[in-house]
Amino acid sequence: MKIVYGPVPSRRLGRSLGVGPIPFKTCDYSCVYCQLGRTTHMTNQRKDFFHPEEMLDEIKRVIEAESSRGEIDFVTFVGEGEPTLCKSLGWLIRKTKEIADIPVAVDTNGSLLYREDVRNDLSQADVVMPSLDAGTAETFRRINRPHRGIVFEAVVEGMERFRQEYDGEMWMEVMLVKGLNDSAEELEAIKSRLSPLEPNRTYINVPIRPPAEPWAVPPDKESIALAHAILGDVNVVDITAEETGEFSTEGFTNPEDAILAIIRRHPMREEQVIETLKNLSLNLLRKGLSKTLRGKKALPKKYNIQDSLTRLEESGKIKKVEYRKKVFWLTMEEKRGHD
Repeated sequence: MKIVYGPVPSRRLGRSLGVGPIPFKTCDYSCVYCQLGRTTHMTNQRKDFFHPEEMLDEIKRVIEAESSRGEIDFVTFVGEGEPTLCKSLGWLIRKTKEIADIPVAVDTNGSLLYREDVRNDLSQADVVMPSLDAGTAETFRRINRPHRGIVFEAVVEGMERFRQEYDGEMWMEVMLVKGLNDSAEELEAIKSRLSPLEPNRTYINVPIRPPAEPWAVPPDKESIALAHAILGDVNVVDITAEETGEFSTEGFTNPEDAILAIIRRHPMREEQVIETLKNLSLNLLRKGLSKTLRGKKALPKKYNIQDSLTRLEESGKIKKVEYRKKVFWLTMEEKRGHD
């Protein structure tokens, strides 16, 4: 099933073990900046897309394997769509906390917090990270492109209600996109919505990976400085820098499978792909798992890595995209219908 991935390096959460209980691109938003591309299964109906017991079994197996190396800072429910669409999310959070003494975070767009069942589910997490990219309904529609059943005022009121009920850490994230929500007027509107929430932290983020829409680019430095000036009283932290750290390839015996699994959720710069493949190849050498590499002492040459990328590209499974003068690799996915 492979709903668990990582640990991956996270600017906010350190070494984060990701859990994606939602199928690829299943969401109630289709944000212009989404690194996974446009939403292909737009829904606001909660249900179990995978069997809960099977999801928990995979979570347990991976946590037990990774915990022995002491590499996990957070178990994060996030993945390939909006995690609160998973009907069993609360049960999964509770059972995960029973398995290991590791903090649990939920990275959510916050759209369904107007629902009592969603608030109850998220109340069991140690950290909840909702997004709020707009201060008005018009900008909300332009940047988040929500499901027709999602109403902006209900989203904001749901966040306020959750803040009143929740005892854990609430970290808000604001994604700034040039020309959409980076003006003084837009930032003041966002501030008016953030202030009542009194979040423990507020993060300013920008699209650092290829977005769903090619025109969704980061604001200039002056606009980011303006955001600090306007939102500064809510403890703004700028996380525009690139992540550093290694991507886990534990459990993979084939470099191409590892790359597909990682960039499916986390588009990677080409240098990250190459370094990850090198690390995996070395691990396979040490463990004696690769027939093609067995007996060699040196790291595979670069052309072997490029051969893997070429095969995946020619098969139509991945594609190369240039964004902000950097080369990224992304997966190609089959489109699905809407409901």
